[in-house]
Amino acid sequence: MYDLTGKVALVTGAGGERGIGRGIANRLADEGADVAVSDLRDSPIGSWGGLSAVAREIEGKGRGSMPITADVGDEEQVNQLIGSVVERFGKLDILVNNAGAPAGPDRVPVVDLDVEVWDAVQRVNVRGTFLCARAAARHMIERGGGGKIINMSSVSGKKGSPRYAAYCASKFAVIGFTQSLSGELGPYGIQVNAICPGLIETERLTGMAGALRPDGVSTEVYREQMIARAGDGNPVGRIGQPDDVARTAVFLASEESTFLTGLAIPVAGGSWML
Repeated sequence: MYDLTGKVALVTGAGGERGIGRGIANRLADEGADVAVSDLRDSPIGSWGGLSAVAREIEGKGRGSMPITADVGDEEQVNQLIGSVVERFGKLDILVNNAGAPAGPDRVPVVDLDVEVWDAVQRVNVRGTFLCARAAARHMIERGGGGKIINMSSVSGKKGSPRYAAYCASKFAVIGFTQSLSGELGPYGIQVNAICPGLIETERLTGMAGALRPDGVSTEVYREQMIARAGDGNPVGRIGQPDDVARTAVFLASEESTFLTGLAIPVAGGSWML
């Protein structure tokens, strides 16, 4: 549908087996882009192959790829990350800021929220988005030719919820950052947009369920209850999947979206419309 032949993309937070990052990376490759993938570590706990497995999937589609481990909250590592992509592929056209802080320890009332946990969420979700976008934007401006920066916010970046204060604050910040950066980069032909997923069935759901489950209810049981409630309360009748987000990301990465910038688009099946 979208021709991304000749484009080079970087997707952060792409190492999860059932994650949004993996879904976006593969969709970009399906449309013809070479895709570098990054995460904090190459292989997560368990049998899944992590970043290296995602890179092999992309290469199996006939596209170039490279797995790069990096801490998006570390300025030096981020600059090295962008530099490595440019060195390998000669440029960077598309950045997808998908890396997110692990869900769980932050899902408590504010009066019980440790400052270290608060800071950890902001470090990844806000600082990481800023550092990656800044490094990518500097390259895109220098080389000319425009570009696409896609930041991952959330419907929780549009409305606060109890026990989600740290997460909501970080995702509100991503939307504000996206709006500001879009105005700055528009003259250079660079579009900056945010995606706001609703509840998506990924690995993160297990961490959320573990933190939010009532006493006497197992994490797995509560996870299934969350999935059921998400479907019952959604006009589409199901919980979101990583590919739902990936489809939106690919559109925003394509030339079909060149007049769209500064947006925060809900991908929530109609359960959130603002």
